[in-house]
Amino acid sequence: MRASTGSTSGDSTRNGPVAVMIGPPGSGKSKVGRILAAGLDVTVRDTDADIEATAGKPVSDIFVNDGEPRFRELEHQAVLAALAEHDGVLSLGGGAVMNPATQEALERYAADGGHVVFLDVPLAVAAQRVGMNQARPLLLGNPRAQWQKLMTERRPTYERLATLTIVSSERPGEQVAAEIVAALGLELAGGELRDPKNVVDPKHVDPKHKESNA
Repeated sequence: MRASTGSTSGDSTRNGPVAVMIGPPGSGKSKVGRILAAGLDVTVRDTDADIEATAGKPVSDIFVNDGEPRFRELEHQAVLAALAEHDGVLSLGGGAVMNPATQEALERYAADGGHVVFLDVPLAVAAQRVGMNQARPLLLGNPRAQWQKLMTERRPTYERLATLTIVSSERPGEQVAAEIVAALGLELAGGELRDPKNVVDPKHVDPKHKESNA
């Protein structure tokens, strides 16, 4: 496990997100991301939501109507914009890291002291979370088999880009977020980590925010 330490949520020596969450569908990037953001008193941003806002339609419709290459183009643009603009927690779509230019951008971010957190998850746990979600265009047909194929292809890139790898497994998101905070030496804004989903605070949760899945 590689991890940078000594940073805080208020680190003024570096621009960019406090942490970037990467990993496959079902790894818990959205849940852990919003818990982490709330605990650090920063906002959470999801590149899939940014893409949908730009395109004016859901990710699944972009895949069907415009094709995956167009989606990946929009995704790369969304990642670059978020890395430059966002200073909270950032969640990337599952396949965003497969673009070589995006990999270079994440490598530069990490070299500048940024934290790229790979949320790893066993297939059995991911399958329970993903189910037959039709909004996940790359998992249609046999979700378990498709997920395993994607993970086999993407794992080396996830592992190479990560500055910290956490196995989310079936643990509560609060425990996973707490492990990230401890490993990265981050400072909580006060109180204990908890999921703000049922206590919506617009400062922390974008209403468009949802699990990155492509």
